[in-house]
Amino acid sequence: MTALRLPATPFAAPTLPTPLAEIRLVDPGVGASGAALVRLCRTGDDAGAPADAPSGWVPSAGAVAALAPEDGAGRWLVGAGSAGATEWRGAGAAAVRVASGRSDPGALFGASADGGPARLHVVPEDGVTPDWAALATGLLLGSHRFSVRSSAPADPPHVTVEVPAAERPVVERALVLAGATAIARDLADSPSGAKSPEWFAEQALAALAAADGVDAVVRDERWLAEHGFGGVLAVGGGSSRPPRFLELTWAPAGAGTHVVLVGKGITFDTGGISIKPNAGMADMRTDCSGGAAVVGALAAVAALDLPVRVTGLVPLAENHVSGSAYRPGDVVRHYDGRTTEVTNTDAEGRMVLADALGYAVATLAPDVVVDVATLTGAMKVALGVRTGGLFATTDDLASAITAAGESSGEAWWRVPLAAGHDGDVDSQLADVRQAPPGPGGIVAALFLRRFVGDVPWAHLDIAGPARCDSPHEEVAKGATGFSARTLVEFCAAHV
Repeated sequence: MTALRLPATPFAAPTLPTPLAEIRLVDPGVGASGAALVRLCRTGDDAGAPADAPSGWVPSAGAVAALAPEDGAGRWLVGAGSAGATEWRGAGAAAVRVASGRSDPGALFGASADGGPARLHVVPEDGVTPDWAALATGLLLGSHRFSVRSSAPADPPHVTVEVPAAERPVVERALVLAGATAIARDLADSPSGAKSPEWFAEQALAALAAADGVDAVVRDERWLAEHGFGGVLAVGGGSSRPPRFLELTWAPAGAGTHVVLVGKGITFDTGGISIKPNAGMADMRTDCSGGAAVVGALAAVAALDLPVRVTGLVPLAENHVSGSAYRPGDVVRHYDGRTTEVTNTDAEGRMVLADALGYAVATLAPDVVVDVATLTGAMKVALGVRTGGLFATTDDLASAITAAGESSGEAWWRVPLAAGHDGDVDSQLADVRQAPPGPGGIVAALFLRRFVGDVPWAHLDIAGPARCDSPHEEVAKGATGFSARTLVEFCAAHV
């Protein structure tokens, strides 16, 4: 009798990175023979639908109209609305989706006749000047469609864009930042059956392989135990797949300011013994979105060769349920020696961040620390799904994060570190308690602040915008990569 042979794992792993549109910049008037022509239009007092537009068509943001083909190639009009940055990102994404349908929502409007990648030639309508950075962001990210399907997705299109020479650096920089977002989406969206802490770390290293100058070190559970990372070990203790700690270093010669970025890397979150309800638990594959954003940001920092020292820390763990899982009522000792009374095992993100923050302050001599995490449902309730929560210890730091978000198309809203709730973090049993009563996002931030001492610190809660159920502009359903571009722009402002 032949023995039954089972696969080493039943879980399907994605092939990363997700292919993106190949974008080539050309001088105005160059054209691209045989490519589908995409003309970008906008509304406004001095602009409207072109004369050859279908009757009644309005060039609102992302609106698409097909024209009669010429010389066998398709022709399309794509609207940019009133031409704000958000609308230009939407127009760029719509232009890519015209040909490829690479991202929901977006039908396959036109494709290469020979079955190869679609070819697009994108040109602004006469008198229309795009927000070039926003347009480029939309063109690249609109082509991103994460998939673990058995059938191969359509190849992303080859896109030529007519760009004035003076605008080339702006476009090229925007494409680098969009690439950081794509890396973050891939890591966060990967299914958790395949995405152990070890797998995440391996994929992060692969994503950074071309990032010359980034040193990467992955620490295992033995190193974590030897160095007192009690929070990471407690959270990861319930899983058969042990935790990891990823440290990424970009330290160009002559760099002065040292920015430390810390990203929550929970590869799946059951809630532990304080188990989550089933509804929405499948989305917890994206609970590593903060760590994914840090990896993407380091790749972009290196690609832009920013003259600032940047360290990325990603504590990686799977919060599972088993006989070895940590419990409500436990007291955990963190890297800096501080003890935490556990009151809710589903508040695991702050436990791993506490270790990483303490490690950063004690060993890296940072000038500023920024952590980013899908931390609290409370912040999603407060701000919705398109705005991140921003906490900061100084006004200048809050302004810098906000400005970085504005320049990259990511919205932040500052939330107070309300002093009246600081005492709620104290514990009678330990130094601090993990999940005190009060406004959830605020008390979580106040807990984290205990681990940064006097170092300028910002906390970015992305529980809402890290995931998308209703696609919009360049954002597809699933992990969004939100905050990766903000982190890069923030680092760039500290050169």
